[in-house]
Amino acid sequence: MTGNLSQVDVDAKRDERVVIVVDDDQSLRTTVGSLLRSTGLQVLTFGSVPEFLEANLPHAAGCLILDIRMPGQSGLDLQAELVSEDVRIPVIFLSGYGDVPMTVRAMKGGAVEFLTKPFDDDELLSAIRNAIERVQAGE
Repeated sequence: MTGNLSQVDVDAKRDERVVIVVDDDQSLRTTVGSLLRSTGLQVLTFGSVPEFLEANLPHAAGCLILDIRMPGQSGLDLQAELVSEDVRIPVIFLSGYGDVPMTVRAMKGGAVEFLTKPFDDDELLSAIRNAIERVQAGE
C-alpha cells in the first residue's frame, strides 16, 4: 500500500471535521469546495487518488467525497484500499457515469451515498451531514 492512509484521523472525539474531495475535475473541486466552505465546513481537495495518498493529513476526516472514474486509480479502488486497511471514513461517491453495478459495488463497500452529476447541493450537504454524524457517533 502506498500513501499515508494511517494519517487520516477519524477520532470521533474531535469536533472539527474536514471534508476531503478527490475528483479529477478542477471545476467540480472548486464548486464543491466553495459550497462546503460557505456552510462553515473545512475542505481539502485533491485532483487524484495518488495526490490524496501522498498528502500529509493532520486533520480529522469527516468524510471523503470521491469521483468514481479518474485517470489511474479510481474512487472505487481507493474505497477498496481503505476497507482493506480498516480505515473507517464515510465515503460519498459522485459520478457522471454511474451504473447499477458501480453503485452496488460502492454501497457494498460501505458508501454512505452515491450521487450522480450534476447533483443537487442540498442532497450533497445532507449526505455530508449524515456522514459526519456517523463519525461523531463512532460508527
